[in-house]
Amino acid sequence: MQKGRMKGNSQRGHRLSNGTFGIKSLDSNFLTARQIEAARIAATRYMKREGSLWIKIFPDKPITKKPLEVRMGKGKGAVEYWAAVVRPGRILFEIGGVPYDVAKEALRLAAQKLPVKTKFIVARDYQA
Repeated sequence: MQKGRMKGNSQRGHRLSNGTFGIKSLDSNFLTARQIEAARIAATRYMKREGSLWIKIFPDKPITKKPLEVRMGKGKGAVEYWAAVVRPGRILFEIGGVPYDVAKEALRLAAQKLPVKTKFIVARDYQA
């Protein structure tokens, strides 16, 4: 699998589908499986296991690397880690079943663990 280019906005996954609140990416980047898991733990800890959290991205891109001090050639390197390709407009996490202020703080803590700029969004049919 090749690295590819990350130009343009996200073509899918740019609307809230499950929860009432979410965070949307404003940059493009690769998110590693470890970063996604760290964000998930930060959000669920703050919510104290009430409500629901949906992860809307999946690390399905293998990032390979050859060992240090190895000559060129001899094929592709081994898989170093798995990453999710994130482009601007992509929903990363969604939360439902908690009040506005709890969701906002939980998603703020999750966004701090990620290498992309994010924006907190609320569903259109939400009544305060």
